[in-house]
Amino acid sequence: MTEPAFVAVDWGTSSFRLWLVDRTGQVLAERRSDEGMLAAAKAGFSGVLQAHLSAVAAPDRLPVLVCGMAGAKTGWIEAGYVDTPAPLAAVLKQAARVPGEARDIRILPGIAQRDPKAPDVMRGEETQLLGALGLEAAGEALVCMPGTHSKWVRVKNGAVERFSTFMTGELFSVVSRETILSLAVAGADEAEDVATFKAAVTEAFEAPAFAANLLFTARSRQLLFGATPAAARETLSGTLIGAELAAGLSIGLPKAGITLIASGRLAALYRHAFDALSVTVNPIDADEAVRRGLSMASAAIWTK
Repeated sequence: MTEPAFVAVDWGTSSFRLWLVDRTGQVLAERRSDEGMLAAAKAGFSGVLQAHLSAVAAPDRLPVLVCGMAGAKTGWIEAGYVDTPAPLAAVLKQAARVPGEARDIRILPGIAQRDPKAPDVMRGEETQLLGALGLEAAGEALVCMPGTHSKWVRVKNGAVERFSTFMTGELFSVVSRETILSLAVAGADEAEDVATFKAAVTEAFEAPAFAANLLFTARSRQLLFGATPAAARETLSGTLIGAELAAGLSIGLPKAGITLIASGRLAALYRHAFDALSVTVNPIDADEAVRRGLSMASAAIWTK
């Protein structure tokens, strides 16, 4: 049986993912839960991690490498930031060791953009970038990373030059649950309405200043023309994503197109969105990217 080399952990705000990994990057065991930073801060980070390590029978001295919100100021320990322009190699060198633990547990830093006109931060996405692009990727890439807080990142020759965060996922959640538009989407089934979604993306992309107006059409179309709850949901989603793409693509599109790092439903939605705008996409699975990034970081930290 293959021996584990280290434990990889992606510790987000609301989610926890752990992989037992061998020296080739092969996953030997996996754990997922909703014990993200917010829950772990109450229960205790060390206890949450140990419970999952025990569940995969991780050897006592096996090192653990963590990325994400566990390294935030309100997390386990503050792992700090690497400032832009940030070589991805610099992220590996600033991993912070968790004190008081018998095993070697390290948390990767995030990246900070200390521009008074466009201040921004990321945690976890830097590891996905590392896994997707590598340490010394030549040339320029524009990377879209969908999520609760989507990131658009410009990377040049292995360094993060600039990035922007869009609260697209969180806004969709709030608008669809906490506003009058919740009535429009109530009872929506799981069936996709790709045509409605693409139309909403295109409208918002072409007129992002009208996004608040376009959102309301989810309700008015239903009242006046009998649009379905599923169509209303796709209108909300497409409008918010279209407005995001209008901003993200405003800085110019590389000849190679967009590098899309995403998984699951978000990957499908954003591919539909880019297809509506005839934008070339190079898709990379987000889970695979973060695992590769953690494996690369592990090799740099612990391989002598």
